[in-house]
Amino acid sequence: MGSQSGAAARHALLLFIVVSQCVSTLGCGPHYEFAIEEFCMAKFRLDMQELDQGHWCIWEDTVELYGELTNCTYLVAEKMDCFWPNRLVDEFFIRVHQHYFHDCSLSGRLLQDPPNRILGPFIAVPILVTLLMTALVVWRSKRSEGIV
Repeated sequence: MGSQSGAAARHALLLFIVVSQCVSTLGCGPHYEFAIEEFCMAKFRLDMQELDQGHWCIWEDTVELYGELTNCTYLVAEKMDCFWPNRLVDEFFIRVHQHYFHDCSLSGRLLQDPPNRILGPFIAVPILVTLLMTALVVWRSKRSEGIV
């Protein structure tokens, strides 16, 4: 944990120095986009690589990483005197979602078929009812007693 916090502190210091140097009259243009890609996205990418891909759609596992990414884009915008949120941030997060969360459902779980013990009755019961009704119709049609 100590090496991770030291690396995070170095990363934050480097981010502060570079962003401070980028503050200029250029505002929220390519420099802002470059800064969030190089600093915010780079850290998020490393964090997501450490997380098993099967856990990407589990909100409890990604909420902290996603929050850090959001805060990073905000801090960079603040240092560069940009409005936040802005068009570049929107496009940035759309790209993040397209890459990391495109298979996730709205509930945060991967969509998959239910287990066979649940799915089986939903398949078997209609088939059995259809066969039973067919047999009943054939049996009733062969009986001549009830026909008027």
